[in-house]
Amino acid sequence: MTEIDDPIAFELFKNSIFSIADEMALTITRTTYSGVLKDNMDFSTALADAEGKLVAQGLTLPGHLGSIPTALEAVLRHYRDEMGPGDIFIMNDPFDGGMHLPDIFIFKPIYIDEELMAFSASVCHHTDVGGRVAGSNASDSTEIYAEGLRIAPLKLYDSGRPNKTLFAIIEKNVRVPVRVFGDLRAQLAACHIAEQQFLELVARYGKQTTRVYMKEVIDYAERMTRAAIRELPDGVYSFEDWIDDDGVDFGKPIRLFVTMTKKDDWIVADWTGSSPQVKGAINATLSWTKAATYTAIKCVLPNDIPSNEGVFRAIEVIAPPGTITNAVLPAACAARGLTGFRTLDCALGAVAMMVPDRVCAASDGGNTGITIGGYYVDRSPFIYVDFTTGAWGGRPWADGLEGNTNLLINMASQPVEVTEVEHPLQILSYEFIPDRAGPGKFRGGAPFRRDYRFLEEEGILQVRSDRRDFRPYGLYGGQPGKPSANYLNPDKENRLLTAKVTMTIRRGDVFRHELAGAGGWGDPLERDPMLVLKDVRNEKVSVGAAREDYGVVLDTETWTVDVHATEKLRDKMRAERGWSEVPKVLR
Repeated sequence: MTEIDDPIAFELFKNSIFSIADEMALTITRTTYSGVLKDNMDFSTALADAEGKLVAQGLTLPGHLGSIPTALEAVLRHYRDEMGPGDIFIMNDPFDGGMHLPDIFIFKPIYIDEELMAFSASVCHHTDVGGRVAGSNASDSTEIYAEGLRIAPLKLYDSGRPNKTLFAIIEKNVRVPVRVFGDLRAQLAACHIAEQQFLELVARYGKQTTRVYMKEVIDYAERMTRAAIRELPDGVYSFEDWIDDDGVDFGKPIRLFVTMTKKDDWIVADWTGSSPQVKGAINATLSWTKAATYTAIKCVLPNDIPSNEGVFRAIEVIAPPGTITNAVLPAACAARGLTGFRTLDCALGAVAMMVPDRVCAASDGGNTGITIGGYYVDRSPFIYVDFTTGAWGGRPWADGLEGNTNLLINMASQPVEVTEVEHPLQILSYEFIPDRAGPGKFRGGAPFRRDYRFLEEEGILQVRSDRRDFRPYGLYGGQPGKPSANYLNPDKENRLLTAKVTMTIRRGDVFRHELAGAGGWGDPLERDPMLVLKDVRNEKVSVGAAREDYGVVLDTETWTVDVHATEKLRDKMRAERGWSEVPKVLR
């Protein structure tokens, strides 16, 4: 029996190489400086082979599926013949392999006996990379040149020697260099640990077997992916969704449209028909669109399929250049996260047409990006960056999750106590909102609101949100969730703000963000009345909404369902609406 024929040896190798990628992620979590990394976990780690093919991605963001190979391909295109031991590469250019400027990639080639064997890789969202607005992610920038420091693929270390010129350029162009360099060092530490553990792996298996097994890990993922896709029904499935606007041309909707063609063991996802790229900074790069597409399809595949190049081989993504899903220079893209999350919703809508019993309705549309930056009295800078999300759409078998991260990411909420210690902010409320989840046989997840009181003299508030006009869709009779909202000083002037905001705030101002409610799945009149009663008792649904949305009559003195009155009301509501069939999608 040869080594490649030994399934036990191969399984041990596969688990080991994915453990290395996971250990990289834990290293960043333990050593990073910023909340957007240690709490939001807006980063990813990976190992690739000598050709730049992704072998193993770590346990953090699905939203980075495909981003590391695209970025590494750019590095290899520039430096394939100028690469050696001790080199470390850095880049963030969205138009040369990157996604948006705050996402900085670090790549470390791993050599054994002067032979390139692999790459360790990490990508992290940094608190600030310069530009016109603190946090470098304003929605209303109109070209890439306003968004911050754009780093082409470059050597951060050359034969083990730091590129002092590049370090100096970064230091002088970011508002919080201590935090940025602290986070960069966390990335470097993760790549260094991966190198050490990979060398131990090679010492155990030998160079030749390691090369063979890395190739087999990819081929194995491809075989599993194709086998799973083969079980899905062949056909052509299209779906359309809309972004409210880009934050510059207010009130001008932006179309997302995808056609998924599934045949045998192959899926083509074609985004032709989506809107042209826009003035505002929500334009997506191709790797971000690929990531959302891969994630949507992976949601209905077995969860034991490894995340690597093999998955991508079975899924073709088409996104015409110059569109919202594949922007070209000089497009602004700092807030492209919004489009990625909405791209996922749209792609999931198409998958729901393919396998209706396995896909949830639309999520809250998140995540919402909130940045508050400025200067203390001594002119030292502060920047608070948070991404908040919390509600899944109703599922064919259960209510949507709430207080939970979006499917495209694995983000945790930043602790209130840490936020208040590290920034001039007070969090006044963090609570679910009643009557905002989309009604359905299985309702959408309930959204939450959060109130921020600003404590410094002056600052800039920047908000990236959506789902104000085009609400999170329901599926198969489920109703859409309620819209998101932004308010300034809700207990005083209660000024309603636009969904995308860049504005000055002053001491004592309170900003409130309310997430959109997630969409429902199935006819609300088929919901178990006891579940409606439970929601009312938990203050997620009011007594009035129980009656109006679900046709459930409650006795609030005994907290019981009036069964007879409920049956009578539901019969009347069905007769009034006159539906012979439940429509598939409601907005």
